[in-house]
Amino acid sequence: MKINHGGDDLFINRLFSYLQNQLTITIEDIKPIRKKVFYVKSPDMDFILKGFSSFSRLKQQEDFLRVLKGEGFLKTYSFYQLAKYPPLHFEGSFYSCLEYIQPSDFPFTFHQLKDQLEGLSLLNDFHSATKSLAKKFERGLSHFNQLAKWNERSAIFLNNLPIIKYYVQKEIINELLVWADWSLKGIQAEQNFFLSGKKVILHGDVAHHNFLRANNGELHLIDFDLISLGHSHSDYLQYANRILPYLDWSFKDLAGFKIMHPFILEKGFLYGLGYPTDIFREWNRAIRERSHVQQEKIQQLLNITVGQFKERQNFFKELQSKVE
Repeated sequence: MKINHGGDDLFINRLFSYLQNQLTITIEDIKPIRKKVFYVKSPDMDFILKGFSSFSRLKQQEDFLRVLKGEGFLKTYSFYQLAKYPPLHFEGSFYSCLEYIQPSDFPFTFHQLKDQLEGLSLLNDFHSATKSLAKKFERGLSHFNQLAKWNERSAIFLNNLPIIKYYVQKEIINELLVWADWSLKGIQAEQNFFLSGKKVILHGDVAHHNFLRANNGELHLIDFDLISLGHSHSDYLQYANRILPYLDWSFKDLAGFKIMHPFILEKGFLYGLGYPTDIFREWNRAIRERSHVQQEKIQQLLNITVGQFKERQNFFKELQSKVE
């Protein structure tokens, strides 16, 4: 059974009592944001309370953010030391207090070109700062393997096909599998591109909600749960996949992004662009969480699978022509 502490009032009450005793400041209210992430209101300062599965995970992020800011990347939050007797350990999780960044009334979105460009620039700044940190965190972080990640995603998608076939016509599924096969074989052939060059620390989850526009207009990068060691193009592949639906799958428009331009000259990157990672990811997640039985969720899944299929088909053909 999946337990969501976010909606558990008794849990919130217990957590509130625990924090009242354990913090150096008085708190007034706690509001859940998502699982193990809370907004905490205090007369002194508002902050975010975030839970981690282990103390080592908490310390890793705390150390990473401190060193990252020391490298000059300031557009993210800081950790606050508010516990009387750290660490905060409550009901199986370790908690830390994070800076609350007051959000803008005009949130970041991939719908607008201005935001697409600004997010990409911020990600580039992040990679520039983490180049010199990769060695320091080499032992503590996992090494990202693009091919292994997508091979696993494909295997899960194939396992889920008996369910997916109820909702998506066979011809579309077959085409998606052709795209994935072409992409994975190409990545395998171009392994040198994916394994060579200077490593950075990857963010790993460049979804729009991890770009937070503050009320002063500045864009911040948040949530470092999926950081790993790898090559910057893995983050850029994911970023490209996130914005391409808003570019109507136009290769020309993607190539117009200056930061992307060196990568789209590489066969390995082009093969990566062909992989239907968003479609596979969202179907796999929905089936794992059993949310695919909800009408609203199925509509979202069909929108990304079928909604732009023709545009995506043309995009794939263009990728094929460019690597030949």
